[in-house]
Amino acid sequence: MAITLTPETAKLLEASLKRYFAENLDADLGDLAATLLLDFCVRELGPSIYNQAISDAQSYFQARVLDLEGVCHEKEFTYWAGAGRGGGAR
Repeated sequence: MAITLTPETAKLLEASLKRYFAENLDADLGDLAATLLLDFCVRELGPSIYNQAISDAQSYFQARVLDLEGVCHEKEFTYWAGAGRGGGAR
């Protein structure tokens, strides 16, 4: 699955890259350079980050499914269990 960014997100990320270069590397990054760097990062780094996120989500949901019985189990046939102690409905 190709990773695509909305134009708004791309512009915000490009601005962030420019600011990072200015504040941390004492270098000015022009519009074209920021666009090319962002494109490189999305194409080269994006799939690894995406795959890890999917793996993390899969692990999370598998753990929830394994625990489903413990979390969602309701005791059965409890109506008469409390009747001798006044707990049953009349």
